[in-house]
Amino acid sequence: MNVTIYGTPCKSMQKAKKWFDKHEISYTERNIRDIPMTVEELRGVLRLTLDGTDEIISTRSNIYKQLNLDFDTLPLQELLTLIQKHPGLLRNPIIIDDRRIQVGYNEDDIRQFLPRKARELEWLKLRMKQLYVAEDYQ
Repeated sequence: MNVTIYGTPCKSMQKAKKWFDKHEISYTERNIRDIPMTVEELRGVLRLTLDGTDEIISTRSNIYKQLNLDFDTLPLQELLTLIQKHPGLLRNPIIIDDRRIQVGYNEDDIRQFLPRKARELEWLKLRMKQLYVAEDYQ
């Protein structure tokens, strides 16, 4: 599994990297301010999303507000070129592998990147903990 974390240095990016390090999952980090994503890479990210550009664009970013554009009316190629020119339009971080995407850091959702056996083991540990707590209350 080849995981890539795209983004700019921020707390969410640090949390994601720390989580992958803790779970011993290798990843490639890419600072998109230093090396912007190509239009083709952006298309690959969009293929993994459920909500398209709504999922990856940061409507709270300063650049989004400064541009003051109706992003819904822009042709896709123009939008992708705009994102490439202004990487600050993207939410942080964008974590992808060959089949999955996570936009932003979320402790529960990031578990999808654990290998299947590790997810099963975590679920088992959680279930055991729940049963143990339940026994204490009986």
